[in-house]
Amino acid sequence: MLPLYPLERTRRFQKKHIFFSAPLILVALGSFYFFMPFFHKESEMAIVPKEESSVPELSEWVDEKPTLDEKDIPQKEGEGGLPFLPPPPPPSMDRMKKQGCVADGFLSGYGGDLNSSIALINRSKCYYLHRALETWLRPPDFELARKIQSKVTRPNILYGMFIAEAISTSVKYYYPAENRDFNFSDMCRSGSKNYWGEHTCKPSLTKEEYRKYVEYIAEQAMDMGIQSFLFGEVSYQDAGDLGESVMPEVIAGMREYADFRGMKIFIGAQTNDITDEKYLRLFDYIEGGVGVSGNGTVENGPCFSRWWQKPGDWCWALLWHPQFSSRANNVLVHFDWSGKWGDDMSVFTRMDKNDRETTLYNLYTSFTARGTGFLMPVLATLYKDNGGCRGPKKRFYSASDKYSCQDEDAINRILSGRE
Repeated sequence: MLPLYPLERTRRFQKKHIFFSAPLILVALGSFYFFMPFFHKESEMAIVPKEESSVPELSEWVDEKPTLDEKDIPQKEGEGGLPFLPPPPPPSMDRMKKQGCVADGFLSGYGGDLNSSIALINRSKCYYLHRALETWLRPPDFELARKIQSKVTRPNILYGMFIAEAISTSVKYYYPAENRDFNFSDMCRSGSKNYWGEHTCKPSLTKEEYRKYVEYIAEQAMDMGIQSFLFGEVSYQDAGDLGESVMPEVIAGMREYADFRGMKIFIGAQTNDITDEKYLRLFDYIEGGVGVSGNGTVENGPCFSRWWQKPGDWCWALLWHPQFSSRANNVLVHFDWSGKWGDDMSVFTRMDKNDRETTLYNLYTSFTARGTGFLMPVLATLYKDNGGCRGPKKRFYSASDKYSCQDEDAINRILSGRE
């Protein structure tokens, strides 16, 4: 999930700037202290585009206890951990690109009508379910995820997990390796307290406790057959200086466990405007939104013009542009969502049904023709007052024919090559 406003664009001072500025420091500090109340607000307005800044509550699209038809669901045996499931077949990147679908939170019970979501997936032509297991502000519930997974009747589905750039510091989550609960406050990036709301922060892989958490949930996910792992906004989760990145060690640990389990995995990341080729090629794929317009078209430049007009403006990267794609192993794009007005899903669901179908077909054929994967929207989050079509909850999109969008037939035709 890419934020729809620039964050953390701190400019670095060079030594020569500090040297020549030294004689003025005391005077400047006094002036700054006096005038700060007058220009602070103006400065923020100049940096951040006029977007709704509040982060939506997870409860607006996720039920605390999702309702699931538990008939024929395997139950946990005894007090031990969840059993290993047999290793799934190796994942196919080509099929991910051509038969991939965004199914945000499917294994986490998102959306408000879990049984309908399961039926939708069983009817779909989706091979890959992107972000099916979520971790946004809530650790993954693997018992629930396995129950939902057991209801999927289509064989050899490739499941994805999202390792989010947002955690809650107030939750309790058991860490069996050390017979204790994780300390989520010890995972926080410096200066990010309450960033996503009260008792939240941005986690940092430079923190040992967060690395332990990522290792644990990734291994638990592999034990149930999940094979695609997407790191959200790596500029928030990795070291501030890519030269000091800890991502190579994290990725190596994940691949080592996958080898131990006899399975192959893909690891992706939301890298936005990072162009460091060595860093981008750490990942099997990079992922981001398309910046769709109301008439279903997308732009050709490297940065979305909604915020980028000239050098120095914030860049919301359009990853299929050669500036990024030529430096990455693979690129996956989709209708992005932030829960804010005007994001890709907001624009898409305000189109009429025929325009939505045309847009899906045009973007799918255009992107796949150039080797970029376009992930079809099946389950996703919406802006709270979006209008347009939606799923079971006001803040949640479902392609199901049961609800007002009814995009599933068009999506299945396109994925089947029958459009």
